[in-house]
Amino acid sequence: MDYINLALKAIFVENILLAFFLGMCSYLSQSKKVESATGLGFAVVFVLTLSCPMNWAIKEFLLNKGALASWTKIAALQSVDLSFLSFICYIAVIAALVQLVEMVIDRFFPALYTTLGIFLPLITVNCSILGASLFMHERSYDLTHTIVFGFSSGLGWFLAIVALAAIRKKIRYSNIPEGMRGLGMAFTVTGLMAIGFLGFSGIDLDKEPAPKAAPVAEIEADVVAEAVDLEEDA
Repeated sequence: MDYINLALKAIFVENILLAFFLGMCSYLSQSKKVESATGLGFAVVFVLTLSCPMNWAIKEFLLNKGALASWTKIAALQSVDLSFLSFICYIAVIAALVQLVEMVIDRFFPALYTTLGIFLPLITVNCSILGASLFMHERSYDLTHTIVFGFSSGLGWFLAIVALAAIRKKIRYSNIPEGMRGLGMAFTVTGLMAIGFLGFSGIDLDKEPAPKAAPVAEIEADVVAEAVDLEEDA
């Protein structure tokens, strides 16, 4: 239940795009067509699912204070603290994964590669990708929680961009005021989607169900029994 709660929280309640507004550049630019939004969304899910656990492993086994000594068994490395290299290492891992995704899409989906254009390699500097790794670092998740959080954050970003693309497709021929066309309506719809996703904040699977109230008949029977006991004692 802990993992399900974390997944629901990352997808809906604390959606990395609609709650923290990370990754807005590619979100607004590639949400004009459902096809391009879907392709970019899958790419973000893939990169987030792999980059978060990889960055967790780098942090735990290389960067934290004493991490090198824990597996090399060299006592002199106990005081070594490389945590100041976290940003550089995280971005390097993300860049390598994005390069892999770019080559795969270019090889097997050339039409999608052309549609995404410059925004595909720009996943490297997509703040939602780095933001998920920083949240993982700040909240001190273990490996399993990190994998669930990374995948769920990517899925939440995917749902947000595909939903906006579908809505923009539906309102393309609507009579929208001239000043609200384009990005104006996209920002308005994004705000409404954020409010809608906020409605899931009432979900909390960690809470135990409230105890059931005793039936009235049982309560009356208990009261009568207590009264009889008091009379007998008297």
